[in-house]
Amino acid sequence: MRHLALLFLLTFLAACATPQEACIARVTKDLRAVNELIATTEANLARGYAIEQEAYTSFESYQCNVEIGTKDGPRVITKWCHRPATRYRDKAVSIDPAAERRKLAGLKTKRTELIAQARREVAACKAAYPEE
Repeated sequence: MRHLALLFLLTFLAACATPQEACIARVTKDLRAVNELIATTEANLARGYAIEQEAYTSFESYQCNVEIGTKDGPRVITKWCHRPATRYRDKAVSIDPAAERRKLAGLKTKRTELIAQARREVAACKAAYPEE
């Protein structure tokens, strides 16, 4: 849910962005994703476990109109109805610290590559869309 809200916010902000800002956001997308993965992996190592989202089904109540038959004919009444709803909760998951450290090292190597690439592409964005 948190990621969906962030995606909505970024989409909203992109609509307000200048062409240069939109270009820079586009070319740095992978770098931002890797930075987020690094932060998550570091937090997992610090805690000693990962946190995953677990889906579960619950029921939510809402008011609905139901037609019932009476001796005077059909009649609509309002009553409480229930429908299933998928919800999410955090769940602690064990990790292999050695594997997490290897993953972190790989992500940091990838980040170094992406930083160099992003510098070139951001410069190209600034050249293509100069701001007044």
